[in-house]
Amino acid sequence: MGDGLNKEIIVSVTPRETRIAVVEDGQLMELRVEREERVVGSIYKGIVQNVLPGMDAAFVDIGLERNAFLYVADILPEEDSNGDSPASIKRSELRRRQIKDLLRPGQEIMVQVIKGPRGTKGARVSSRVALPGRYVVLMPTGNHVGVSRKIDGRDERDRLKRIGDKIRPKGFGLVMRTECEGRTERDLKADTQFLVHTWKKIEENARRIKAPACIYRDQTLLYRTVRDMLGDEINRMVIDDPDEFEKVHMIMEMVMPAMRGRIQLYDGETPIFDHYGIERDLEKLLKQKVWLKSGAYLVLDEMEAITAIDVNTGKNVGSTNLADTILKANLEAAEEVGRQLRLRDMGGIIVVDFIDMASAADRKKLLTHFQNVLKRDRARTRVGRVSSLGLVELTRKRTDESVTEALTTVCPTCTGQGRVPSNDTVSLWVERDLRRQLSDPGNAFLVECSPAVCESLIGADGENVENLEHLLRRAIYVRSNPALPHDEYHIRTGTIEEFDQEVMGFRRAQVVECNVRQSLLNGSEKAVGWTDGGYYIELIEGDPHVGRRVKVCLEDIRRSFAVASVIMSGAVREIL
Repeated sequence: MGDGLNKEIIVSVTPRETRIAVVEDGQLMELRVEREERVVGSIYKGIVQNVLPGMDAAFVDIGLERNAFLYVADILPEEDSNGDSPASIKRSELRRRQIKDLLRPGQEIMVQVIKGPRGTKGARVSSRVALPGRYVVLMPTGNHVGVSRKIDGRDERDRLKRIGDKIRPKGFGLVMRTECEGRTERDLKADTQFLVHTWKKIEENARRIKAPACIYRDQTLLYRTVRDMLGDEINRMVIDDPDEFEKVHMIMEMVMPAMRGRIQLYDGETPIFDHYGIERDLEKLLKQKVWLKSGAYLVLDEMEAITAIDVNTGKNVGSTNLADTILKANLEAAEEVGRQLRLRDMGGIIVVDFIDMASAADRKKLLTHFQNVLKRDRARTRVGRVSSLGLVELTRKRTDESVTEALTTVCPTCTGQGRVPSNDTVSLWVERDLRRQLSDPGNAFLVECSPAVCESLIGADGENVENLEHLLRRAIYVRSNPALPHDEYHIRTGTIEEFDQEVMGFRRAQVVECNVRQSLLNGSEKAVGWTDGGYYIELIEGDPHVGRRVKVCLEDIRRSFAVASVIMSGAVREIL
């Protein structure tokens, strides 16, 4: 990297998961996780299912759970027969290309996944295949030579372009990657020949295998890390699996023999991520709030359409004037935002809400610093200006799901909204549904809901449910069911006689067992009891028994709740 950082790659391998951490000067900067076969970069022989002229796109069955999306621009040739790139072809000609003229339902087509499935969306694919090697990218459908934009020097760019023109196989295109900077023609030619050999195997598989099917699986996470990241700027790579260590050692012997000494095997008894303090950092990875050293903090919200990052001063009160305090907090936040983008591998449209700054000079300092921070990121980023409100818009290119998406799943209760209806809200839903069912035959209702909603529906001292019985002129029996989701409930209509027999097997002075919990009512600090059948019991002086299963004596019995005292001499045991 040329910035003097002590950069290490720590690799943890288990039968079900591979985790790779990039550590710079002892600080975790990147994490990659692989738990299943990789889709992005893999090549499939697919069957066109639908052609949609209105969207200029087609859906292709490639054998995955959902059909892949193929946009018309992704099936245009990389170059035309005269060697012209799409940019040099007349725009009017490009606009005239229509999806229905290029594809038809039932047609077989070879495609490469360029963006993995996400949420309800299928994978995005392209018929323009690209095979990345260590130094070059082979383009079987092109015939030009390109050089990575990250190589700045004009002389080096010209040198690599000349080498590329010389070693480019006929009928192929080449892109010279950032890693090829300073490499010899021999290195680049060997890499190209290996990729041509790989392409021939892919073509052979395409002829032999019946669609839909995968005809080329992209390399494992560890192999891609070695290919894309292991260079002179890496001080060492530590791997805790002997087999994977041997594989990496063999690869490095072929492509970069001088780097072999930097590959180390970890054989300590402590798990490798614990030994290097990485596991501790990972515990914070899924948290929405990230604290900074100054006392300021970030709030990160990853959504499907956009990622929002908010910067707050928090406990940072500064030591000079307000403008300096805000600038220092923003500069520190910019560093951490850059780290979080890499660490969580966030992509797409990102908006950072820095603390408002009145000074145009301060806004310029912040933007310059933020841009320098983002230069350390291997992913391509584009940054806008700092608005008068302190907002900075940027985009970050990412092809896979983010780390947080890979490690988490959508909440089954809120389905990704981040919030759920309150206990009072759900209990009011129940009340409204009871009113809707007044026309049903019978003189009683049996309501089954979660314990928290049950408490809200009954109310303090049973006031809510008794008022409801009076208003509806129906008997109401409320019982809890911990297995029900928070926002689900069941209502049955019947008779008092029927429900008395079914759920009211209690009498005054009866001794029963119940589990003692803290009340879930807003503002309540009392302890309550629940029988195994979901009957709610208001306990007299039950606080000392929270978390235990105790025997109680029923002193007052109602349809939805009872009042009881704990029997001190009875059996008392902890609830497991």
